Amino acid sequence: MSTESTDKHLDFLEHHFSTPQQQAESAKLGMWVFLLTEILLFGGLFLAYAVYRSWHPEMFYNAHLFLDRELGTFNTVVLIISSLTMALAIRSMQLGKRKQTIWMLVATLALAAVFLVVKYFEYSHKIHLGQLPGKFYTFDGIEGNNPHVFFSVYFLMTGLHGIHVIGGMFAIGWVLRRTIRNDFSSAYYTPIEMTGLYWHLVDLVWIFLFPLFYLIG
Repeated sequence: MSTESTDKHLDFLEHHFSTPQQQAESAKLGMWVFLLTEILLFGGLFLAYAVYRSWHPEMFYNAHLFLDRELGTFNTVVLIISSLTMALAIRSMQLGKRKQTIWMLVATLALAAVFLVVKYFEYSHKIHLGQLPGKFYTFDGIEGNNPHVFFSVYFLMTGLHGIHVIGGMFAIGWVLRRTIRNDFSSAYYTPIEMTGLYWHLVDLVWIFLFPLFYLIG
């Protein structure tokens, strides 16, 4: 029996693909197109940030002093480590090490949860002080005009990023469940690889958000 004929009978090979390689390449193309739309979305928000900061440079500087730089730095380290554990999960499955893949995925999920918990405490503190977007802003201690603009942009961009983190956690949880179920092997790990690409983008976006908000000075 030919290799092509054998490939068609592999459990993971969808009927509309001829070979596993074709299936994997199609998945990668689809994921990169999706990631491009995400880049365009955040690119528009980064442009809005640049415009508002050019209009209110002193206010942005004064407002950023009320962000917790230590927590921001901690969360940056957490996400960088989570990118490493995600990459190790993919590598482990490439080598056929299912148990190691499971532990790396669990570690990535745990780190993502840590990130969200830290953001919860950051948000709670700002809500308590009244450092909120738009008409909900009641804080009185920042010099400059319209400090609510800074926090409007801050909550919009970091909140949207947080939603993407939650989405990434669902995706990681899904591939973790399938890994435990033994759906993947060294011959087929495309869903884990695609989840990894998405997670790396989420981490990359935060690496840009961190200096733009926390390190303005």
